Amino acid sequence: MCMIVVTGSAGFIGSVVAQRIGGLNPQNMILVDDFDRYDKANNYCKLSHATLIHRDAFTEWFQLNHQLVDFVVHLGARTDTTEFDQSVFDKLNLNYSKAIWNACAMFGIPLIYASSAATYGLGEYGYIDDHEVVGKLKPLNPYGISKNDFDKWALEQKTQPPFWAGLKFFNVYGPNEFHKARMASVIFHAYHQIINTGKVKLFRSHRPDFEDGRQLRDFVYVKDVAEVISFLMETKPASGLYNLGTGQARSFLDLALSTFDALSLAPVIEFVDTPADIRDKYQYFTEADMRKLHAAGYHKPFISLEEGIADYVKHYLSPEKYY
Repeated sequence: MCMIVVTGSAGFIGSVVAQRIGGLNPQNMILVDDFDRYDKANNYCKLSHATLIHRDAFTEWFQLNHQLVDFVVHLGARTDTTEFDQSVFDKLNLNYSKAIWNACAMFGIPLIYASSAATYGLGEYGYIDDHEVVGKLKPLNPYGISKNDFDKWALEQKTQPPFWAGLKFFNVYGPNEFHKARMASVIFHAYHQIINTGKVKLFRSHRPDFEDGRQLRDFVYVKDVAEVISFLMETKPASGLYNLGTGQARSFLDLALSTFDALSLAPVIEFVDTPADIRDKYQYFTEADMRKLHAAGYHKPFISLEEGIADYVKHYLSPEKYY
């Protein structure tokens, strides 16, 4: 029986994707992650699966059992943008991903892996998933650099998996991110600010062309991410890098107002200065160019910010509820 491997399956996006693509055949799932972390147990303890494999043991297991594997969805990574130890990213994001790629290429196994919109930096070259600009991009932190380094490496490889897709995730939010602490979505933090203080703090604008709270991001609900991955697994369009956002930038003010609305509360918003140490690198606009994914045949509407926040807040953001 052929099986599907999902790395990062105890994490935020990985656990939601594993549940979605497990579908009616959850016993086909091989879940890979650092399962020693107690704070992520709720993400995978309810997932049916064939086996759990610790990430440190996976590459050796894969070499010995590749004939069992039909597809690899590689979502495991160090995603902390405040981590500045490059060796951590070299090990977990770059070299580990290279080992998985090489095995998939050698054994003829399709591969989807997580890249990131963090590769785009300040957007000097726009937010288009064109392979020609990858070598020019200037990510702002070691995390983004590690993701772009792997994208560049993948595009240089003559030996490739039979199908591969590197997904440049934009601002993903939704259930199962409770363990991410500072790296959890703004929606997650806004909800808890409202519950604990009755208000939301947003960064003040330090540019004359943007009003306070009108800084823009492409927020994409994690359930849509899972839908896109399922589509790519089923259809296997042209291999390459694909943006994964909604294609519509929305403001942080929209986000805050939608969170208050989901809680049926009147909005109370306080604007604070963007910290000086990140002010010169703060992104005022990101928006995924989604033409490549649409051309590949994906036409399902993305969940709106209002709908996504309402679903997230009402059905998942309470201590006893998990995806």
